[in-house]
Amino acid sequence: MTASAAVVDSEGDLIVRREGSAGVIRLNRPKAINAMTLEMSLGIEAALRQFESDPAIALVLLEGAGERGLCAGGDIRGLYDSSRAGGDLGKIFWRQEYIMNARMAKFPKPYIAFMDGLVMGGGVGLSAHARHRVVTEKTKLAMPEVGLGFFPDVGGTWLLSRSPGEIGTYFGLTGQIMNGPDAIHAHFADAVVPSSRLPALREVLAGIRPGTASGEVKTLIDGFATGETTGPVAAMQADIDRWFSHDRMEDIFAALHGDGSEPAQSTLKTLNEKSPRGMVVTLKLLRLARRSSSLEQCLVREYRAALEVFRSDDFREGVRAAVIDKDRNPRWSPSRVEDVTPAMLAPYFAEIGADELVF
Repeated sequence: MTASAAVVDSEGDLIVRREGSAGVIRLNRPKAINAMTLEMSLGIEAALRQFESDPAIALVLLEGAGERGLCAGGDIRGLYDSSRAGGDLGKIFWRQEYIMNARMAKFPKPYIAFMDGLVMGGGVGLSAHARHRVVTEKTKLAMPEVGLGFFPDVGGTWLLSRSPGEIGTYFGLTGQIMNGPDAIHAHFADAVVPSSRLPALREVLAGIRPGTASGEVKTLIDGFATGETTGPVAAMQADIDRWFSHDRMEDIFAALHGDGSEPAQSTLKTLNEKSPRGMVVTLKLLRLARRSSSLEQCLVREYRAALEVFRSDDFREGVRAAVIDKDRNPRWSPSRVEDVTPAMLAPYFAEIGADELVF
């Protein structure tokens, strides 16, 4: 950082600075892999408003402190505690987060995300809606919410439903990790830049003049990129399309059961670890997202479903098994996809009146 850089907030969980002509937003909870709190989300929203109105700011750069990743997601433990106590953090947190996600997607200046290291859940919402999404050889991107009795939110259903073929259905239901090139194949990222070259790219971006077109920014980023666009999962596209082309979880399980290959059986094992209710809700959300015309439509639908998740035993049980007790042995209710009834599903897709999300 140059000595003349203006520091907006130099302390706490979020650092917001002006560096040259770049407005920098740095998530600053490295011990928690920069998991996002409500206060951080509010701070990001305020920074975006400030940077948008400042004529000296040419672009916004999002990055994470530490070596482990951009962001491991939302503050799951806080949501768990509130859910157990009958609180309303879910309603407040997700409303703020989803409105912020939509703002990022429409931000009028070039918005660049450095998706180095771990990028999960809410971290995907912060970065994959950016105009320019930079991954590295260290990137591990995933939406693992179904393993928490949840579903891919933060606009994840919009993003996943626009991946090639059934790649998005596969990643959404299995929670499997994408490397950098696979993130590009799945339309979650745009360029692979070696992590060792990020500082040099960062310096170039900070020197861009205000008013520079997004196309010029892309050209600059591409000058640092490796050109990789497909990873190991892309090679499985034909099989994934065959397994996950169905609109019912029972038929996806049947397709995997009927394929004796090791990849099919490994995928089946992964699905058997997930919340049956979470998988059925996710699949329906993904299919509805395919017919949606905007990110905002998907976020409204996700918000309705998220409020029901917040009230559910499956969410608390999933977080308990993964984060609290860490026994990795959740007891899902129901325990089979065949037992997820229409009556169980209905509340996830119902309009919620005065609590409806409005943009």
